[in-house]
Amino acid sequence: MDSIFVGGGGAGYAEPQNLKLKYANRHGLIAGATGTGKTVTLQILAESFSAAGVPVVLSDVKGDLSGLAVAGSPTSGPHDSFLERARTIGFDAFSYEAFPVTFWDVFGKQGHPVRATVAEMGPLLLARLMELSEAQEGVLNIAFRMADEQALPLLDLKDLQAVLTWVGENRKELSLRYGNVSTSSVGTIQRRLLVLENQGATGFFGEPALALSDLMQVNEAGQGQINILAADKLMGAPRLYATVLLWLLSELFEQLPEVGDPDKPKLVFFFDEAHLLFEDAPKALVEKVEQVARLIRSKGVGVYFVTQHPGDVPDDILGQLGNRVQHALRAFTARDKRDLRAAAETYRDNPRFDTEAAIREVGVGEAVTSFLMKKGAPGIVERTLVRPPCSQLGPITDAQRAAVMEASPVAGKYETPLDRDSASEMLAKRAAEAAQAAGEAEDRLETAAPMEREYSSARRYSGSRVGRSSAKPVRRSRSDTVAETFAKSFARQFGSETGQAVVRGVLGGLFRGR
Repeated sequence: MDSIFVGGGGAGYAEPQNLKLKYANRHGLIAGATGTGKTVTLQILAESFSAAGVPVVLSDVKGDLSGLAVAGSPTSGPHDSFLERARTIGFDAFSYEAFPVTFWDVFGKQGHPVRATVAEMGPLLLARLMELSEAQEGVLNIAFRMADEQALPLLDLKDLQAVLTWVGENRKELSLRYGNVSTSSVGTIQRRLLVLENQGATGFFGEPALALSDLMQVNEAGQGQINILAADKLMGAPRLYATVLLWLLSELFEQLPEVGDPDKPKLVFFFDEAHLLFEDAPKALVEKVEQVARLIRSKGVGVYFVTQHPGDVPDDILGQLGNRVQHALRAFTARDKRDLRAAAETYRDNPRFDTEAAIREVGVGEAVTSFLMKKGAPGIVERTLVRPPCSQLGPITDAQRAAVMEASPVAGKYETPLDRDSASEMLAKRAAEAAQAAGEAEDRLETAAPMEREYSSARRYSGSRVGRSSAKPVRRSRSDTVAETFAKSFARQFGSETGQAVVRGVLGGLFRGR
């Protein structure tokens, strides 16, 4: 198997349209207005890649793609139209079939939990997630830098909140070395972290962190595992959704080795609702995505953006998307017409029809397609009837989902969170030890004071001048002075149970940022 059958055939339509596996890591685009068939196209591509032994990662925004785990049937979809479509396009291999699926969920409800440490996420993605200004992002970078210098783990939001508080308390010293650190910037970041907590991000940051190898499995039958991230609830926090997917993509980019031009991809990544990634994105983030898209293909990963309009993707990235499936676009306004014209201009012309008109006229289940040909050259645009899916069209039941999760190759691996000693615990312990040492120093001072008075009285009784004593005052050692000062600092925080909790937060985790 060296290609994926996408569709085609029939009167007035092209010959069978195939996506060559050799060029599948050259990335792609699935675009079209709502209700024109983008989700079904994503489903049939995921099926085909899996059948070819290529693992897939995709997000399920509406819950419909869970049907990949169950074979279709005459009662689960428009059976007659499926059979007719298969005959029309010459899809003789059409049969109902289930595919190996692993369900994932950031919230741990509809799939195995997905977690990452704060250190893995890094300051750039966190700044994007929290919509920080340039100055606030600078403070966040300082916090990560301090974490790196202290060599302590920065694992969850609690750790990040703690180190930010520590940075705020030591802003004067840090400002001399790293630049201005304002309390207002620290406060803003802390408030944004609180918003993330309220959105449910607390469960995402922590351990055990997701192992990328679990996304790249192939079953005993040689089928690639289809990893489905439940995103219907995650879409309630659009920036969190976009950041999670971008983090996954970045981790793949950083960890996978170079493989050159493989015969087929090692993994295919579908980025649904791709416009959320680029809306109001800072230039640095867009440049990072562009870099990843340009270089990750040499690591055997194909990235497919799914969105309503090609214009949702920046031009520099759009130019790298060689395999395209364009469903219908509507053109009711002058702006719609301009967008439609711009979309048509990105295709290699076909003399048999007008591309702009075709994009406007294709019906549900039809598309205008262009796939890379020999030597990676873009193919001529064609009108295509997209093949029907072999798996169930639409969502599965809760009982079916539970059965798939129970039989999953990663069942039980991520369900129980780990809370090992991180920076917050380690620094809290140091704080307690320092406070104890300071208390012992104060005890020694209190013991020394009566002895000094007794010694002075004895000197006066032996004939020394009243009011003057030749005894030298007891000097506090430098270490005692530092300890006493340190004790006073912690005394304010250890004064109550609330204070103890504050100390744990104030002295939270530090670890290297990326």
